[in-house]
Amino acid sequence: MNAGRVAASARILVIDDEPANLALVAAVLARECYAEVETLADPQRAAARYLAFRPDLVLLDLMMPSIDGYALLDSLGRLTSADELVPIMVLTADTSIEAKRRALALGARDIVTKPFDVFEFALRVANLIELRLLFEQTRRARD
Repeated sequence: MNAGRVAASARILVIDDEPANLALVAAVLARECYAEVETLADPQRAAARYLAFRPDLVLLDLMMPSIDGYALLDSLGRLTSADELVPIMVLTADTSIEAKRRALALGARDIVTKPFDVFEFALRVANLIELRLLFEQTRRARD
């Protein structure tokens, strides 16, 4: 796969209530040439934005006010049809095994602990985007 073409076409939705975290993630994604990145600081708007934007990847903070990342994982999972794969990467400062298990049980495909290594983060994002695109290619070939 051509990495530049993949980055240019991938839609990434970033949900985090901290503006500094949104800015850091957006800067890393821009450096990696991801052109279609939307950031969202209000988790209450996440479901509507998810449906309107139709992302290829969601980056989601766990600890947010009003609606936490666990509730959003559950909600976004319900908005995704059974024959669709939209990977969700959890970004969290919670290093507990309980947090990781709960996030994975609710459908997270990857977990990155804050503060994170930007190079490792970029590679994990690329891996999940590739997973999504390969899934879509397989689904189209099947149809």
